[in-house]
Amino acid sequence: MLTLDPGPPGASQAGSGPRPWAEPRRSAHRPPVCCQRHQATHHGRMEAPAQEGSSFKAGAMAQASGGSPESHDAQLPPPPQPEDQEGQGEGLVELHASFRELFTFFCTNATIHGATRLVCSSQNRLKTASWGLLFLGALGALYWQFGLLFEQYWSYPVIMTVSVHSERKLFPSVTLCDMNPHRPSSVRHHLQALDRFARENIRSLYKFNFSEDGDVPLADDQGPRPAFYLDRSVRLQRLSHPGGQSRVGFRLCNSTGGDCFYRAFSSGVTAAREWYRFHYVSILALLPAAHEDSHQSHGGHFVFSCQFDGRDCQARHFQTFHHPTYGSCYTFNGVWAAQRPGITHGISLVLRTEQQDHLPLLSTEAGIKVMIHERDHTPFLEHQGFSIRPGTETTIGIREDEVRRLGSPYSHCTDGVEGVGGQLLYNASYTLQACLVSCFQQLMVETCSCGYYFYPLPAGAQYCSYSRHPAWGHCFYRLYRDLGTHRLPCASRCPRSCRESSYKLSAGTSRWPSSKSADWILAALGKPGRRSSSQSKSPSPSLRSNMAKVNIFYQELNYRTVEETPVYSVPELLSAMGSLWSLWFGSSVLSVLELLELLLDAVALTLLLGCRRLRRTQGSQTGAATVASHAKPEASQLPTDCRNDVNHLGGPAGLFSHAASGSCGRNLC
Repeated sequence: MLTLDPGPPGASQAGSGPRPWAEPRRSAHRPPVCCQRHQATHHGRMEAPAQEGSSFKAGAMAQASGGSPESHDAQLPPPPQPEDQEGQGEGLVELHASFRELFTFFCTNATIHGATRLVCSSQNRLKTASWGLLFLGALGALYWQFGLLFEQYWSYPVIMTVSVHSERKLFPSVTLCDMNPHRPSSVRHHLQALDRFARENIRSLYKFNFSEDGDVPLADDQGPRPAFYLDRSVRLQRLSHPGGQSRVGFRLCNSTGGDCFYRAFSSGVTAAREWYRFHYVSILALLPAAHEDSHQSHGGHFVFSCQFDGRDCQARHFQTFHHPTYGSCYTFNGVWAAQRPGITHGISLVLRTEQQDHLPLLSTEAGIKVMIHERDHTPFLEHQGFSIRPGTETTIGIREDEVRRLGSPYSHCTDGVEGVGGQLLYNASYTLQACLVSCFQQLMVETCSCGYYFYPLPAGAQYCSYSRHPAWGHCFYRLYRDLGTHRLPCASRCPRSCRESSYKLSAGTSRWPSSKSADWILAALGKPGRRSSSQSKSPSPSLRSNMAKVNIFYQELNYRTVEETPVYSVPELLSAMGSLWSLWFGSSVLSVLELLELLLDAVALTLLLGCRRLRRTQGSQTGAATVASHAKPEASQLPTDCRNDVNHLGGPAGLFSHAASGSCGRNLC
């Protein structure tokens, strides 16, 4: 740093000779405090003799010029005071004179372990080099681990935290179907034609005659009949397989007939059901959008009795709909909360399981289809439902698990329809299955120009039927195969729900009603048993097969919550960084600020030195131009007081001393 070294106080008042000002000089490099503390102690004592020596030299120069010190002192006025004499203390902002001084100051005063060794070991180059390598190695290891830490943080890992809560919960929704798909009156004639065509196919394959067994009842034709023709080119066929195993299926072609494939199965039962469903859906697609409900079509009641927590259920607690395969369905949506666990505090239903209008090739099982799901969620019985056997009492205990996901950027989930790449066709809360079905139906409408009958339709679309779309089966099964192999974009368009509940079920069954109580139970329910004399000791098995009882309850009100927790939150990230910094350098956040201060000082010093160098270059160019354009003033033209100064003080370089007298020094300098 640039410093001024004035004489001792009172030098200008001594009267025995002048005290000229010393030349501005650059202070020498200060040694580290840890190594040179003794020299710093005696700094004040060494300063006065140097100043007296300079005064002595000034007097000698005055005598050499031809006069006594007193006479020379009388000719020269007192030296001018420097402009910054009053501010010789420390400035507000001070910069070091060189990068070496800056680095030495930092290493000497920094709180980072090992930094001071780079300066205090300067007398031993081997130690300095060793500590320099150790310092750089520790710095490299630190930032390498920082890189690994940030790489893991930006991958946003999560851990699953399991907790148990105990509180009252709303009872979940329960959907039950009678598994008795009905025959709408407007298309019964077409379904009869399909049944006759099915008997022909079964007879040709298995030599079985339905007419002899009488399993397919023929209904009377009623109401208007929509235009329809049965595509008899789609038949059940026995297919040869290269491995020797026979398969059963049917062939589907596109509109031109140039692209065909076989929908083949190793099981003849599965093949017959799939073939019948293909024709059945084409017939039902001709129905208008609002047609009769199935629970009214068979003229009976599916639910005989219903109680929840000892109270009777009301009709407003149920929602009814028709499923093409599972028949009449009821969804219990009561708003009651489960007060206590146990069978008596759940829902108890007595149901009818008669097969009045049964389609033997469409549904091959008898009983009740049940699904337990969240409230305001669409039930997908073909994916998540389970069956209850007729003539039994089934007890189902529920345990609930709740999953909570964090969402972006930790996981891809949604709290509703936000972030879903398509329209949700179901008028219910968002679920992954509802989104996948909606996506498939929209792709079906875009690709095949019609929609599948089992799913809701987008606005302006119509259901597929080969009366209107002859090649819809070829298009549908191709698209459905791509959905199963994840070739469709539905998986990426449909994220999981950020918050969802799942139910773990445990079930037990027993025969109901028993042989001793069957008569009076059936009579109380309006189905008196009819016994012959030979069957006076046991109830008719057909009567028991038309009844079923279901009890659904909470096993316990405790429920588990599986919640995603980030591995690294911002506080944990800062804690991990601080641990690594302390491990390699044993310092704190303030040490990081010291490094930042070093960086800022280095940038400021670089700018200052660059600016000073630029000004020197400009000043030298300006001085050369001035000397070339002006002549040097002659000594005779100078004032009398200055002639001796020019003769005696001027040097080969043309320099003037700062101790020159009065106005002459001011005019020249």
